[in-house]
Amino acid sequence: MNKISDLVEVHVFRIIDTRMETLILKRSINGIYPGIWQMVTGRIEKGEMAFESAIREVKEETNLVIEKLWVVPKVNSFYSEKDDSIHQIPVFAVKAKSNSNVQLSSEHSNYKWVDYKEACNAFAWKDQKDALKMLVDYYINKKEYLDLLEITF
Repeated sequence: MNKISDLVEVHVFRIIDTRMETLILKRSINGIYPGIWQMVTGRIEKGEMAFESAIREVKEETNLVIEKLWVVPKVNSFYSEKDDSIHQIPVFAVKAKSNSNVQLSSEHSNYKWVDYKEACNAFAWKDQKDALKMLVDYYINKKEYLDLLEITF
């Protein structure tokens, strides 16, 4: 069995007044997992560092302007029977400029800015919900034990 790290997960949020809104994207019917709601996800291209992939994927899938980027101290994973491999997925968080407009790629058919509870209800997998909770605990709840690593780019 192989261990592969070729994907990224990026939780995009904005602050409106004092409220945190999370961007959720609905996958188009043409791709894998049609119709599910998710955060920005994508493949790490050859020669890219994972955080560079996160920046590129946010731009490609949403065209949002990024203010800040953090590493969320979590690695999600799943098993693929196609190649008998475990995929390990680094998780990132992005604060988008509150006045930038979403322009979807063909990978998604819809988007919504939602609160934490609605995002968690929309996500299919527990690891995705857990990563978002870590972000909310860090950014909104100011948990002292969390200190997300900010990446300057």
